[in-house]
Amino acid sequence: MADWLTATAVQDRLGLKAQTLYAYVSRGLLTARPDPGDSRRSLYRAREVDALAERRRRSRRPSEVAVGAMTWGEPVLTSAITTVQAGRLWYRGRDALLLAETETLESVARLLRGGDGVTLKRSDRPEPPSAGPPLSRAFLALAARAAEAPPALGQPALARSAEAALLLDIFADALAAETDSGAVHLRLAKAWRLGPGGPAADLIRRTLVLLADHELNPSAFAARVAASTGASLAASALAGLAALSGPRHGGAPAALARFRAEAMAQGPDAAVAARVAEDRGIPGFGHPLYPGGDPRAAALLARFNPPEDLARLAEQVQATTGLAPNVDFALVALCDHLGAPEGAALSLFAAARCAGWLAHALEQVQDGGLIRPRARYTGDLPDQEPEA
Repeated sequence: MADWLTATAVQDRLGLKAQTLYAYVSRGLLTARPDPGDSRRSLYRAREVDALAERRRRSRRPSEVAVGAMTWGEPVLTSAITTVQAGRLWYRGRDALLLAETETLESVARLLRGGDGVTLKRSDRPEPPSAGPPLSRAFLALAARAAEAPPALGQPALARSAEAALLLDIFADALAAETDSGAVHLRLAKAWRLGPGGPAADLIRRTLVLLADHELNPSAFAARVAASTGASLAASALAGLAALSGPRHGGAPAALARFRAEAMAQGPDAAVAARVAEDRGIPGFGHPLYPGGDPRAAALLARFNPPEDLARLAEQVQATTGLAPNVDFALVALCDHLGAPEGAALSLFAAARCAGWLAHALEQVQDGGLIRPRARYTGDLPDQEPEA
């Protein structure tokens, strides 16, 4: 238990009152887990306490505040789209978990955009690319649109909203490899041969709603940076997709698949123990913004029984580390439960998150200026000639 500290030890080390400690946990700055020896108490991850102590020791000059803000730190942009408060996800002030009970990705995309665009959808969509894996088709479809679309800056707001609604359809067409007028969750269920409706399609619908946006995540930030230049909405969505393709973002399902393979080969206890001993990450578990557990994962996992091996792995991780499954775990478990094709988890994630990219791009064009931070130079000093 050397990796975990009691509340008293944390308060002594950081000079905190109890209520401040709880506030740090609720903000995702510290991870808490139940004390195996006393369920009434909590333990706190020691390395996070040390990191927080170091941050408190450092000078709070503006430059250092800005550096810290880039990694789960203080907010750096204003937005009215999405927030995480008190362990819950909110889309424009509405509880995402409640929206998932009844709404579709299209209706939530409209909400994220500010209410415009649904009735402006056009039917003259281009034929989607038919070759290659789904993500490759999505890249091609957005790139083709970006190559011909005018800059978003200067267009009427209604025209931008209509383009955003069309782009969401183009993106879904590319993932499904066909043009269809149905809702996105029905199109994906059909493409994956899960039937046009029923429980499978409903699970996909719920997942799309819960994943539609997640505040200023890396892909949403990339979309906003592109939009801040006045680029087309297609180019902004393409920037978001590029960021999502990285292993530290959209690669979470693949990382969990590797962890799952380790557990199947070694047994869950040995696989988890090895990762903890080697200080390697536990993919699919824990989330800095949800110290009490990812509510999106809980909402999805309550709707179906995960595969037996994943259920055992979740039990072992929680018993060893106190970390609960996050939405990446739920996504992989869901696709396995449905018998969806390989790569479906990332396709589902991308289809949902495209709604968020477009909403952030629209907001940035409407309200924001150019995103252009400065770099803190750490290289060799430039050669300078002395002044005459």
